[in-house]
Amino acid sequence: MDIRQKIYICLVCAFVTALVVADIIGGKFVSLGPITLPVGMIPFPITFLLTDLINEYYGKRAARRATYLGLVMAGFAFLMILLARHLPVSPKSPLSQGVYDQVFGASNRLYIASLSAYLVGQLLDIFVFTQLKKLTAGKHLWLRATGSTLISQVIDSFMVAYLQLNGVVLADGTTATFGFILQIVATGYTIKFFIAIGLPPLIYAGHEVLHYLFKLKPLTVSEDQ
Repeated sequence: MDIRQKIYICLVCAFVTALVVADIIGGKFVSLGPITLPVGMIPFPITFLLTDLINEYYGKRAARRATYLGLVMAGFAFLMILLARHLPVSPKSPLSQGVYDQVFGASNRLYIASLSAYLVGQLLDIFVFTQLKKLTAGKHLWLRATGSTLISQVIDSFMVAYLQLNGVVLADGTTATFGFILQIVATGYTIKFFIAIGLPPLIYAGHEVLHYLFKLKPLTVSEDQ
């Protein structure tokens, strides 16, 4: 196994870890002043960064492969959580069945919503990234990295919020309305917008590390076919 393959494995492992962690912790919403958002938003910028680096250095097929692998591993984690919830609880368990279900039961719907939005969003991101790379003849890394994220996250943000919250009773006893869902979508996308704008320096930094430290070369447009 050469260094290029080893780095690809490391990038995919980091990508899958960020994805699964985001799904597991995403059932909690936090308030930052007037802003309400799920804590799953914390690891997601890492997935944007890694997807673009994989796409840049290994091509669209390798990026899709990482996407499908992430989907399978997240689905496996979902099944393990489901199994854990349905196993009989011990009288000596530090967590009661009710508390355990309250936390991880809410994650079931989040998982389905998140994975559906993830698959659509990731494949769209890869497609837009590749098309922008062709249009710019492999130049302007910042443009394809930012543009692909901004476009794909419109769909991702709406899908995950709608599938997770539609008809759900909130902590204050009210049912999530379409207006509330749109508010969550707008808030989430606004944050993702600024993240996407701020990511290019990190992408260029990753680009330099892979290029100069590990001597990797990005795929050209003709190679990524």
